[in-house]
Amino acid sequence: MTQQVFTSYEQEDRKLIQREYRKLLRCINNPNEEDKKNIRLAYEIAVEAHQKQRRKSGEPYILHPIEVARICAEEIGLGPTAVVSALLHDVVEDTDVTLDEIHERFGDKITMIVGGLTKLDNLFDVESPQAENFKKVLRTLTKDVRVVLIKMADRLHNMRTLGSMPQHKQLKIASETAFIYAPLAHRLGLYNMKTEFQDLCMKIMDSENYQFVKQKLQQTKDDRNAYIKEFINPLVQDIDKLGYNYRIFGRPKSISSIWNKIQTKKVPFEEIYDLFAVRIVLDVPREKEKRECWNIYSIVTDHYQPIPERLKDWVSIPKANGYESLHTTVVGPKGRFVEVQIRTVRMDAIAERGFAAHWKYKGGNADSVFDTWINGLREILESPENDAVQFINDFKTNLFAEEVYVFTPKGDMKMFPKGATALDFAFDIHTEVGYHCTSAKVNKKLVPLSYVLRNGDQISVTTNKTQKPNESWLNMVVTGKARSKIRQALKEEKRKIGELGKEALVRKFNSLKANFDDHNIELLVKYLSLPSRVDLFYNIAQNKSVMNCLSDFEVDKIGRLVEKVTQEEVEVVEQPTSVKKYTGTPKLLIDGENAANFTYSLAACCNPVQGDDIFGFVTTSEGVKIHRNTCPNATHLLSHYGYRVLKAEWVNTFNTSFIADLRITGVDTRGVVQKLTDIITNVLRLDMRSISMDGNEGYYEGRISIVVLNTDQLQFVIKTLKNVDGVYSVTRVN
Repeated sequence: MTQQVFTSYEQEDRKLIQREYRKLLRCINNPNEEDKKNIRLAYEIAVEAHQKQRRKSGEPYILHPIEVARICAEEIGLGPTAVVSALLHDVVEDTDVTLDEIHERFGDKITMIVGGLTKLDNLFDVESPQAENFKKVLRTLTKDVRVVLIKMADRLHNMRTLGSMPQHKQLKIASETAFIYAPLAHRLGLYNMKTEFQDLCMKIMDSENYQFVKQKLQQTKDDRNAYIKEFINPLVQDIDKLGYNYRIFGRPKSISSIWNKIQTKKVPFEEIYDLFAVRIVLDVPREKEKRECWNIYSIVTDHYQPIPERLKDWVSIPKANGYESLHTTVVGPKGRFVEVQIRTVRMDAIAERGFAAHWKYKGGNADSVFDTWINGLREILESPENDAVQFINDFKTNLFAEEVYVFTPKGDMKMFPKGATALDFAFDIHTEVGYHCTSAKVNKKLVPLSYVLRNGDQISVTTNKTQKPNESWLNMVVTGKARSKIRQALKEEKRKIGELGKEALVRKFNSLKANFDDHNIELLVKYLSLPSRVDLFYNIAQNKSVMNCLSDFEVDKIGRLVEKVTQEEVEVVEQPTSVKKYTGTPKLLIDGENAANFTYSLAACCNPVQGDDIFGFVTTSEGVKIHRNTCPNATHLLSHYGYRVLKAEWVNTFNTSFIADLRITGVDTRGVVQKLTDIITNVLRLDMRSISMDGNEGYYEGRISIVVLNTDQLQFVIKTLKNVDGVYSVTRVN
């Protein structure tokens, strides 16, 4: 590199940058001379372009694109083209380098990838800038999947280095990651990345429980390793006899998945036995893979009793994202359940690296499972639907984790997300089949269109050209393609009917001497709180009284509608406004200011308690709502509307009460309700808002709403109730 490129860098920075660049070069497999030249040129351009920039942590910014390029090469397995694009992925967005300059030096392919990675500008007047940028990146899937993969690497490095960002920005980025990037990593088969995304998101969004599980895993590490060794030892001798190279090892499950088990099974950490999985990876020829995986299964079940319903055969029928493995759960030593994963080296590479490894083993064939998936997505990706938020929600349904497989009348197998219906199946066959579907048969038996598909079903549908989609169909489908096509059909029908309403509005505007232009139409759309002008014209066609709202407007000299101001509104405006001011130390800060300066309230969806990690969200009509970081709605709000998020934090202790809901399960014995209420009211001296209990065959589940001062008091309540005889679990309800 020419020395002048490094003119503005300190000596230590230069050494660090060059060291990281050499590390990147070691990760690239067999680059040719042209690749080496392009990588070097991209590196020099990026170093010079970013020389005046530093990350929030204080380190030179150039280290970020170098690390993104390394993740692409080493952790995903992408080649030199992706490395060059990753090095340049921020130069157009953040520096004076233009796409034309990139094109001049690197050609069409790299220019297209870098352009796809560049955020859109001027998005302040759209509902969700994040969704618009997601939409732009995701639409590149049909052109070159490397755009999305580099974006995933970019997000992974940002998540790994998020500690230097303000807490509310960490929360926004983590929510975006949980909402779209983790499911997308799963769908592309990037299991390591998906797991790391989920753990890093939990570390930020639910740090208390993350640290709890992490500490417990550390405390039980030695016992766990000893148990894995005890489990593996009897298997090794028999597997050795097969004569293949293989690896057998125990792999701990992720912190987030363990916490999910604790929540779903409603048991303490100590009773979660499947904290790890034993993996057996065989190095065998491709043609022998299936047979040898079942041979290993036979050896495992010779030593340990299998649980038949926990057998998952993804060797015979791979997952829709290409994942292949044989999973079984057996009863190991001391009666503990152990999951065993059996796969080959090829299967393991695909499971770890997803798309890149699959492409390598397939040799780029067009019948790749990713091609099949992308072809299925093409219609939704190229949909003219303008609503970016709806686009993302439709797309996200295609990132399903659980799936079912069904068969056409000719025996062709099709994969669907769990919960898909016969109507989803019809739209998957062809859009026109979906539009005109009147009935469906499953296994030769007539079923409703809302029938939920099950593994192994054979389905046929009947059509009629007079059939049309209706609003109720949106409640029957779950796939993005079906939703998108039904909406398009309904919108087109609305548009046709709306032409009559449009003509009526033109006549009315002419009589009022008002302009029929964008300003006046959009004014009416907003005044009536309608989604679009199509809905305005449709509503007028369906109900002429909608135009009565025009009496609330007057027309100015240039033909523009102006909303009338009533006498009552004038009087209200003239009255002095008063804001209730709190004295003393503020109990809550919003955006660094006393919350009393804002119109705010605690969100009812998650009932924040003092001590909870929280954020503020600016609503359209109710001021600022304070939500918990772990609120069920947090991921959606933060991933779509991050620009409306405000930093919020509790300060000091104050005598204000909060409502918290607890779910309690246990052994249903006489007097359990009296025992619990006595402890809460007489021992803990807390007020209860409500209590409900439902007992069934010796088991009960109840919900108690109590009033507490803060999270410390709430945790003490939970700990106390857990020690009551007959109580099995006590958890806070989100």
